[in-house]
Amino acid sequence: MFKSKILAVAILGVIIYSCSPKVVTTAPVTEVKPVAVDLAPELAEGKNLYENNCVKCHKLFPATRHTKEEWVSVLDRMAPKAKITDVQKASIYNYITASL
Repeated sequence: MFKSKILAVAILGVIIYSCSPKVVTTAPVTEVKPVAVDLAPELAEGKNLYENNCVKCHKLFPATRHTKEEWVSVLDRMAPKAKITDVQKASIYNYITASL
């Protein structure tokens, strides 16, 4: 009698387990970013500064979000917050506006 109760509980456990939702253990698919073409050293410096300083406080915005003139005021406003020099600010500006 005891063995049949254990067998019944075991079978019930297997049925419950097989009907439960399954958890997917595969890694999520991430967006593949295109490999950048070799940049001139000046633009590479600006890209590095932009990606490593600006992202500390907010997401990185596409260059097309502002005109060249608007980027001047944006960078003037953000440079003190990011603690970057005028030379670094110019490098970031050159990188951002190179594609405009």
